[in-house]
Order: sequence, then C-alpha cells, then structure tokens
Amino acid sequence: MRITVKLFAALRDVFQNNTLELDLPDDATVQDLVSRLREDTPAFNADGALHVAINKKYADSWETPLHEGDEVAIFPPVAGGQQQRRFWITRDPLSADALATMLTAPERGAIVIFSGIVRGTTGDLETDHLEYEAYEEMAAAMLAQIGAEVQEKWPQILDIAIVHRVGRLEVGESSVMIAVAAAHRQGMFEACSYAIERLKRIVPVWKKEVGPDGSYWVEGPRGEDSPATF
Repeated sequence: MRITVKLFAALRDVFQNNTLELDLPDDATVQDLVSRLREDTPAFNADGALHVAINKKYADSWETPLHEGDEVAIFPPVAGGQQQRRFWITRDPLSADALATMLTAPERGAIVIFSGIVRGTTGDLETDHLEYEAYEEMAAAMLAQIGAEVQEKWPQILDIAIVHRVGRLEVGESSVMIAVAAAHRQGMFEACSYAIERLKRIVPVWKKEVGPDGSYWVEGPRGEDSPATF
C-alpha cells in the first residue's frame, strides 16, 4: 500500500521535506512506519516524544494499523509540550529503569548503565551525606557535549543519556547515571567509563562532603583535557 507522510517542525528539517510518499506492506502499523523512516534516515531520532495522526486523528498506539491512501502526520509535541530529555540536571531521585526505558528500541540489543553511588566510607573518612550544586544551564550543555564525544568515538552507540542529581543525597543514593545503547555490547563499558571521567573534568557540578568531623567541598581531578584555570 502507498501512504502519504506529512512532517512538521524539527522533523521537517531532519528530512528536508514536508511530504513523503512511501510504499509499505499491506499489514503495516504505525511502528512499522516509524522503523522504516529510521532506516531510511538515520538522523531521525524516533525515541523522543512524537505524535502521530492518521487522517487528522491521533493514533492510539504503535500497533494502530495503516491503510492504502492514509495521510499520516508525524510531529513533535506542540508548543508548550515537554520533549524527552537526554542530558539534564535534576533534584529528583534517579531511576535506572526509567533511563533504560528511555533508550530501549527494537534494534538495540544492549544497554549499559553506570550509576555513581554515594559512599558511606572512603578510607578512614565517614560520610553522613553529600550536597551537590551545579551551574545548571551550563552543566546540561556539557553533558550533551560529552554525549556527542562518546558517539563520535564509539559510532556503534545509537543513543546515550546522562543525568546528574543535585541537592542533598544520602548514602546509597545515586548521584549520576550514564546510559548507552547499541545493537551489541562491544565498547559500551569503555564508553561509560570515558563519559564519567569527562564529566568529572568539565561539567560544573560540585559536591560537599558532610560527616561527623565537619564538611568540605571536594575538588575534581585535573588533566590536560580539563578547562583552563585562572
């Protein structure tokens, strides 16, 4: 069957067109269509929030069937909506399950998640809790930069998400999570390791150790790839 696909907003820019004509199997669904678009145009990120309308009515699910002559509109959330984020700072508890769900897609056979946990002891030092703060707008941009670096160094990685928590964190809570997704596992552990090392060098996030003997700010590592200091 042949259908017409109409694209809007950022998706129009990705495809460099506002209308496509596609031939699909007679039993194709909305998910089949999105998978076909992803195969034809790798720059199309179909894992964020999308709306799909068939003949000017919203589709109910990925399994919604398509029919000959359908006009299918695909577009991001309308103005005022919130798109799914990949790199962000939050005060909410972190969830590995939520991060894995964000990166799950049919062609991805491996997802690796690194979670940095607040320790209760470091050598002879005891920690009651940590207090994190960040230059949030810049920190989110730096997390996105790290994501781009990771995908440049490991092209097999199809998606990456990084989230850092700020505020008061208790022992045992996660302060940062990095998730990478690919078809296979090769290189993914190394990619997570690279991402956390870069995060510690360039992302403007600071932590204060609070324990029985008082509190102090912890400085991160420095190296040749660290920002200049003045």
